[in-house]
Amino acid sequence: MVAAESSTTDEQLVAATLAGNSHAFAELASRHKGRVFGVASRFARDAGELEDICQDVFVQAFFKLRQFRRDSPFGHWILRITTYKCYDYLRKRRRHPNSVSVDSLLESGCEFSAPEPPAPHPDLERLHAALAQLSPKERLVITLFELEEHTIQEIAGLTGWSLGNVKVRAFRARAALRKLMEKRREK
Repeated sequence: MVAAESSTTDEQLVAATLAGNSHAFAELASRHKGRVFGVASRFARDAGELEDICQDVFVQAFFKLRQFRRDSPFGHWILRITTYKCYDYLRKRRRHPNSVSVDSLLESGCEFSAPEPPAPHPDLERLHAALAQLSPKERLVITLFELEEHTIQEIAGLTGWSLGNVKVRAFRARAALRKLMEKRREK
């Protein structure tokens, strides 16, 4: 069993996991869950969807761990998986926009033990509504660049897009978001 010591590196935990130590992967997941949840929370509509995205990330990371090449840090690799999973959820949501969410269940009278979230600011509501109208690729690049504050190079690494492609997508996504926000402001 690998001890949860700070001196144990991610690479050592990866090697231990590949050798059959499931506790080592639990430590890896524990180390990186905050960042994974942080990124995924920018894309999820509710807590249930957030849990689903993050679970998918860690399941895929576990089963694809042999494909981790170790030419970059484990944290970067798992964030790349997170980015792809978030993008998958955005595309899925776009294909099935009327899927049931926790919010719609609450509105229909279902009761949950979770407390009600505070009422969002009107400008924040407009921003979220405008972001929801962007294409999945536009929303992904805006979220990574503006909200997560990744560099162009980091976004290229996370998405697999070229630097030029990231720049063009970011420019177009900002323009589309600006246009949507202006429309909402006029209403």
